[in-house]
Amino acid sequence: MLSALAPELILVITALVVLGLGVSTPGTRAAITAATILGGLVAAAAVLVLPVDGNFLHGMVVLDPLARIFKLVILALGLVAVVFASDSFPGIHLAESLALILFSTVGMMLLTGTEDLLMIFIALELTSIPLYVLAAFAKESRSSAEAGLKYFLIGSISAAFLLYGLSLIYGVTGSTSLGVISNVSGVADPLLIAGIVLTLAGFAFKVAAVPFQLWAPDVYEGAPTAAAALIASGSKVAGIFILAKLLTCGLGHWAGSAGWGQFLPGWAPVLALMAAASIVLGNVTALVQSNVKRLLAYSAIAHGGYLLLGLCSASQESLTAVLFYVVIYALTTAGAFGVVAIVEKQRGGSRLDDFDGLAKSSPVLALCLLVFLISLAGIPPLAGFFGKLYLFTSALANGNHLWLVILAVAMNAVSLYYYLIVLKHAFVLPARDDASPAAAPASRALVLALALSVLALGLVPNLLLTSLNKDQTTKVAILTHDK
Repeated sequence: MLSALAPELILVITALVVLGLGVSTPGTRAAITAATILGGLVAAAAVLVLPVDGNFLHGMVVLDPLARIFKLVILALGLVAVVFASDSFPGIHLAESLALILFSTVGMMLLTGTEDLLMIFIALELTSIPLYVLAAFAKESRSSAEAGLKYFLIGSISAAFLLYGLSLIYGVTGSTSLGVISNVSGVADPLLIAGIVLTLAGFAFKVAAVPFQLWAPDVYEGAPTAAAALIASGSKVAGIFILAKLLTCGLGHWAGSAGWGQFLPGWAPVLALMAAASIVLGNVTALVQSNVKRLLAYSAIAHGGYLLLGLCSASQESLTAVLFYVVIYALTTAGAFGVVAIVEKQRGGSRLDDFDGLAKSSPVLALCLLVFLISLAGIPPLAGFFGKLYLFTSALANGNHLWLVILAVAMNAVSLYYYLIVLKHAFVLPARDDASPAAAPASRALVLALALSVLALGLVPNLLLTSLNKDQTTKVAILTHDK
């Protein structure tokens, strides 16, 4: 089992080394950043050399091809946050911030490699607690302190909901293993229904789904941008992945149906209602935002609704579409926050007018922003278009969710307006007197690489889909893992 956990152990050791470097050489930013990135790359290599399959302590630690893919994705998103943080966090606290990013990344990786309720909760808290600290890391900023406090308080409440819900599921089924829980069939016990509802409420907090989304706008706006990027991308990937595994691998017997005219009691109708509310509220409220970070927060709520829409079907095709889309969304959002971080560093804010004339002062950065926002809007030939097309068609084919897909398509048209408002400020309005947004070469190169990856996945989506569907075992690993 220790060898199966080698990537996570490498990241923990790297975090401790980085903290040591911060104490011994507090002014050496380059050495601290290089050590962090090197540790992440070594952990990625360890993921690649691990066995393809493995199961330890009845699902406490699981190795499968799908978990390997998502561990690599989460590692990549963690390193993206490291690069952005190295260019924006205060120098005297850089080591601490990078160590917190690594600890949170360890939690996300553990989430993707478990099928046990207890480990799910532990990994979620290991993911969340460093993010609470990162959200409040800019001590001189009142908005950052407010963001950290709100995130911590609401996150603690969600943890209580989740833990109580998981304990009820354990009490009814007699096991914390998803494999054993999936073999329990029959009419749902009232306690089990309560457990499922509380568990969904806890996860809705984590993925910022309505009606548990109130923390997201304030946290995204007040947190340092590098921390917001990790919250919006890495934690979203890990949260959606483990929610999909829990609902389908463990609680599939009690899915019910949310198809039009085919409503049956279960978690699918609850998920469908949360998806519809998230799509509507996220897109409509984003229309009136004047801060780009808050706009991206409401966009994240809407995209969380799209992902929950895909989970309602609980079929192989729809789950593959959800996993494909969440990776695309994470890469796109991380890139968008990277652009915001660069603009914020130079112009002192992330309001819409801070982006005025960006195309004239920094054409490459503006083009990258164009790619990210148009992809989020679902315009071809970018990855967001294919992701939404695959997601919506799979929802239609595997559950008769026509009503929900029509709502999602209509609200997606609304989203185009507020994305174009940002692009209007960047490309149409006159340039400010500020100099070209300054950033370390690594940040600029990383934003460009993310934009190119979004373009490449739109033109050749099989670059990712082939990995998700590499063989039958990979395709159904999230549904029925061989025990």
